[in-house]
Amino acid sequence: MIRIGFEVNGVLRDTIGKFKQLYEQHMIGKYELGLPDRTFNIEFSGDTEELLNIDENVDNNYFEYKIKSDVTSLDLLEHFSFPTKDDLYSFMYEEYTMELFGHAPSTEMTTFNTFNDLYYELRDNYDIKVVSDEIGKSKPSTLFFLSKFGCLVEKVMFYSEITKTQMWDEIDILITANPQLITNKPDGKTIIKYNTDYNKDVSCDLEISTLSEVSVLLEKIKEVYV
Repeated sequence: MIRIGFEVNGVLRDTIGKFKQLYEQHMIGKYELGLPDRTFNIEFSGDTEELLNIDENVDNNYFEYKIKSDVTSLDLLEHFSFPTKDDLYSFMYEEYTMELFGHAPSTEMTTFNTFNDLYYELRDNYDIKVVSDEIGKSKPSTLFFLSKFGCLVEKVMFYSEITKTQMWDEIDILITANPQLITNKPDGKTIIKYNTDYNKDVSCDLEISTLSEVSVLLEKIKEVYV
């Protein structure tokens, strides 16, 4: 039986959209401190006079949280300012884990209606799995997300950078939006790219923009595995 994996992030869950919402709500609004406008006239020798903005209480550790650009990749430090990568991980996997991974919206208005219909349609010919790149508390948060939206698929597999090879060992076809997975596909595996803003520049032979396109595409590539 052909084994097919549906990735959570980017395919079933709008994780990036929720990340941006949380960042705007909790980082920019709460932590971006405005400097007071303190202007002084400084008189120099002769008739020279200069205006200087001076703040005697400026914190040398001040850091400006801001959105640097639209999200065109999964390197979030390129698009959202954080002091260090550890601060980014803390934001995602310690401070706002449930809000991010548990309460993110689905990618489409009818994602899970379509996904559950696909499950009923394909389960006789495909071994269907939900796969997701998760660490720590994002695992139970993702299970909450799947439960909240009524996911009917029995098999859920979490993987990390360390266990990614094991994930590939368990599937033949992967539906994903992740550029790294698309560009580093192992030999003998098939990738279907789910189009997003952050993988536009990543080429893939097989692409979809909605889950409703999966059935037709699978029929076209089924003969490869028969």
